[in-house]
Amino acid sequence: TLPRLKEALEPFGEESQTLAEINMKYSGYIKKEQEMVDKMNRLESVALKEDFNYHGLGGLSAEAREKLTQIKPRSIGQASRISGVSPADISVLLVHMGR
Repeated sequence: TLPRLKEALEPFGEESQTLAEINMKYSGYIKKEQEMVDKMNRLESVALKEDFNYHGLGGLSAEAREKLTQIKPRSIGQASRISGVSPADISVLLVHMGR
C-alpha cells in the first residue's frame, strides 16, 4: 500500500517518495503509453516501396492517396504522421501489406 511504501522510502528522501507515488498512481497510464510507443516503433520498421501505387489501392481516402503519392513515405510510421492520412488509411495499408 501507499503508506507502507512511503515509510519504506523515507531514507531515500522526498523526491524518491514522490516518484514512487506517481509510478503507483499512474502505472496503468504509463503502461498504455509505453505500449503505444512500442507500436509506433514497430510501424517504423514496416517499409513501403518508393514506387508504391496508392491510387490502385481501394479503401484509402482521396486526400491520403494524394499525400502518400506526393510525399512517398518510406515506412508506415512516416505515413502515419502525414497530415490527411487517417488511422483508417494506415489500417488499409497494413491490411494490404498482410500485417
